[in-house]
Amino acid sequence: MELNWLSLLGIAVGLAMDAFAVSIAVGLTLESVTPRHVFRLAFHFGLFQFLMPIAGWLAGEQVAAYIGEYDHWAAFALLGCVGGKMLWEAGHEKRTRPNRDPTRGPTLILLSVATSIDALAVGLSMAFVGVTVWVPSVVIGIVAAAMTAIGISLSNRIGSRWGRWAEAAGGIVLILIGLRVLISHLI
Repeated sequence: MELNWLSLLGIAVGLAMDAFAVSIAVGLTLESVTPRHVFRLAFHFGLFQFLMPIAGWLAGEQVAAYIGEYDHWAAFALLGCVGGKMLWEAGHEKRTRPNRDPTRGPTLILLSVATSIDALAVGLSMAFVGVTVWVPSVVIGIVAAAMTAIGISLSNRIGSRWGRWAEAAGGIVLILIGLRVLISHLI
């Protein structure tokens, strides 16, 4: 099974909304955003968003044969949970104001992992429905890097208010894609 481009872009944008929202928050913690900040954050978020679906897919390939009859339900549940988590997080204020530059060191790695955990679950669901992960992972990584660069670059103009809306929109997109997977397998 292959994803159509509209679904793939929907997944990529949905996953990137988390990175976009975090990049806005990171930009708001910096005195001034430099090209180095933009590059470091975009590169790492994009790299982790690229790698996590592959890791999830590889893990899912190991168990997909055992749950073949229920894989569409698993994909729906994973995408629904990820989307629901994004919606819940969008409705709750995040209070992270690091004292150091969050685009460097351990903080950068932690933020990269935190924003890409959802991509791991999406990779897992791709394995369950038989979608190859290579092209989607590249698209997910590029979209995440681009949205991160946009988010941190525009952080002072966008503000924390729009970051929540972006994360909520991403959650809704993932839930709708999960529903599409479920409905297409049930029909």
